Amino acid sequence: MDSIRLHILSPEGTLLDAQVELVTLPGGKAPFTVLKDHAPIVSSLSEGEIRYVSEGKEERIGIREGFVRVGDNTVTACVEV
Repeated sequence: MDSIRLHILSPEGTLLDAQVELVTLPGGKAPFTVLKDHAPIVSSLSEGEIRYVSEGKEERIGIREGFVRVGDNTVTACVEV
């Protein structure tokens, strides 16, 4: 299966640490989707939802703001919820 590791962290602790098929993030300028082998990127995150698909099921986590780092098939988001 083509998957990426998704870490979502907040000041309260780890919100999610899972293998996912894709993740859509509310980027500072516009939403964007990350799939396996995505180019490295660092971006701010705006208020909205982080949406991800795991085992064919879409899940959502609402955030107020944050930032994200993508690289080596790992997405690490540090967020305020």
